[in-house]
Amino acid sequence: MPRFALKVEYHGAPFAGWQRQKDQPSVQGAIEDALARLEPGPHTIAAAGRTDTGVHGLGQVAHCDMIKDWDPFRLSQALNFHLKPAPVAIVACVRVDDEWHARFSAIERQYLFRLLPRRAPAIHDAGQVWQVSHDLDVDAMQKAASHLIGQHDFTTFRSSICQAASPLKTLDELRVERVQGFSGSEIHFHVRARSFLHNQVRSFVGTLERVGAGSWAPQDVKSALEAADRAACGPVCPGHGLYLARVGYPVDPFADTD
Repeated sequence: MPRFALKVEYHGAPFAGWQRQKDQPSVQGAIEDALARLEPGPHTIAAAGRTDTGVHGLGQVAHCDMIKDWDPFRLSQALNFHLKPAPVAIVACVRVDDEWHARFSAIERQYLFRLLPRRAPAIHDAGQVWQVSHDLDVDAMQKAASHLIGQHDFTTFRSSICQAASPLKTLDELRVERVQGFSGSEIHFHVRARSFLHNQVRSFVGTLERVGAGSWAPQDVKSALEAADRAACGPVCPGHGLYLARVGYPVDPFADTD
């Protein structure tokens, strides 16, 4: 059965996350339903990461096995037709080896978190940024973020329902910058690692926001990390500002599609 890699973009608001669920809409379920319109029968796709409720995808990657040896471009267009009106798009599709796996072949995940500090309600970016009514000190947040880089026990920043075997992870990048967005000055958090714990990025951002607001000192983040205690974490921010931006592989399967 030919295997295809899919690069997927989606707006997370209507979905209870990526993973297929029995009684709630999911991104995985929407794509599998579209696949069933092309080739009848059950379909199960695998993804590089399982995003939570409301979280968006810019560069999610999944793979599917088909019976017919589809032309990749025609497969992507057919899927996009049957995905309507769900806010999900297949932005690239390529044929890959049978051993290639969207999750297990990946060596890196990159997330983007968008935070909008302004008092007026976000209109055009509603549901796509986390909005706070006060300005934030980016330099203080970056100083605090530096304590999280490297290999650590991230129990403090791990959901109580996380199913990972170990809280030990290596964080390769946590960069904070101010950028000019459509609705005004935004603060972006760029987070990169091979893999993440459940709610890890949202726990980072919620904690760093407290530093930016002046409620925490940068050193307090180091103390929270070393506590290895979930109770030491700051507030967990909402999912609608979070995007799975990119998935890295030893050889980029989509290199020739950009």
